[in-house]
Amino acid sequence: MQAALSAGWTVARIEQPYRRMGRRAPAPAGQLDTAWVETVTMLREGSAVSAPRVLVVGGRSSGARVACRTAKALGARAVLALAFPLHPPGRPDRSRAEELYAAGVPVHVVQGARDAFGSAEDIASLGYDHVHVHEATGADHALRNAETARLIAQVVAALTAT
Repeated sequence: MQAALSAGWTVARIEQPYRRMGRRAPAPAGQLDTAWVETVTMLREGSAVSAPRVLVVGGRSSGARVACRTAKALGARAVLALAFPLHPPGRPDRSRAEELYAAGVPVHVVQGARDAFGSAEDIASLGYDHVHVHEATGADHALRNAETARLIAQVVAALTAT
C-alpha cells in the first residue's frame, strides 16, 4: 500500500464482511462479489474520494479471487492478486484457474513458492498471457517475510508507474 500512496494513488483497504464478523470461512462468491462491487462503486462515486483515472483492484487469497471475478465489470486496468488460491490444499483437481483466465485485464500474481494453495510455478504453468507471476521465494500462503514485502512493493510500483 505504501508504494501506491507514495506514487500519489488513492488506496482503499476493504475488509470483507465475513472477516469483520469474525468468521474464517468466506461467504458464497456471489455475496462477496456483490459487496465488493457495491463498495468500490461507492468509493469511486462518493464525494470523499475523487474518482481515480486508473483503477487497480486487488486482494489477498479469497480477496484476490473476488478482484479477478469483478475487475472487468468495475473497469479496472489491472488486478494485483496476492496469494491467489489456485486450488484447495491437496486438491489440484479443484482448480480455480478459470477466475484468473476470465479476469479480462492483466493480473499480477505475487505467489509463494511454497504455497499449499498452488505455487508460483503452478500458476505460471497455466500459460495465460495476461497473468504475470511474481514468485516470492521461500514464502507460503501467508506471504510473510521481508523479501516478499519488497517484491510486493516492486510490483505495486510498476503498476502505479503506468
